[in-house]
Amino acid sequence: MSEVAADGRADAIAQEFVRFAVDAGVLRFGEFKTKAGRLSPYFFNAGLFCSGALLGRLAEFYARRLVQAEAEGAVRFDLLFGPAYKGITLASAIAVEMARSGRDLPFAYNRKEAKDHGEGGVLVGAPVRGRVLIVDDVISAGTSVKESLQMIRSAGGTPSGVAIALDRQEKAVVDGVDTPGSAVQHVRRVLGLPVLAIATLADLLAFLKAADDPLLRAHLQPVQAYRDRYGVEDGA
Repeated sequence: MSEVAADGRADAIAQEFVRFAVDAGVLRFGEFKTKAGRLSPYFFNAGLFCSGALLGRLAEFYARRLVQAEAEGAVRFDLLFGPAYKGITLASAIAVEMARSGRDLPFAYNRKEAKDHGEGGVLVGAPVRGRVLIVDDVISAGTSVKESLQMIRSAGGTPSGVAIALDRQEKAVVDGVDTPGSAVQHVRRVLGLPVLAIATLADLLAFLKAADDPLLRAHLQPVQAYRDRYGVEDGA
């Protein structure tokens, strides 16, 4: 979800989020090398949501998207799970925002290494049971999602979906070779989980097209060219 509608209307939550990410310096334009070795004209670094105000606003966008998705029947969940490391902060912040809005959700996360003292184990927080929503910033290769699925199922929970901030909508790379689909599409089609994104690359393009600032509009062509070269056919 968050795609630009067929009638051309932009997704309001996505457009607000892109504006927020740009203003916060989290979404930047220029020339950046991605993990796949590509030169991207934009870069999204969720680690820069690094103050209380920024993190709280980010959690608000996640919560709005999740409330919308539940209302539309796209996902159901009883617990938030944040994979280490960025997912830990996100799950915590989203749980706080959801509680502030009237829904007190439990959350849990994992350690990178099992603790051999105290309560021990890999999982921390609420018992992992029921329908579990994985929350992270992006899905680059799907590795974190697969690891999370194994931990959730081993603990007795049922994975119900994944929520991310940005879907780059670009072809995944396997052994240095572009694949037909994206990592998000792999999670949806192969792992069978819905993926909810606050915004997508299509939303970013819509934002740049509508921008009044000529400095922002100047980034439209290189971002569009990047999508033309590396983008997937759709966001499904």
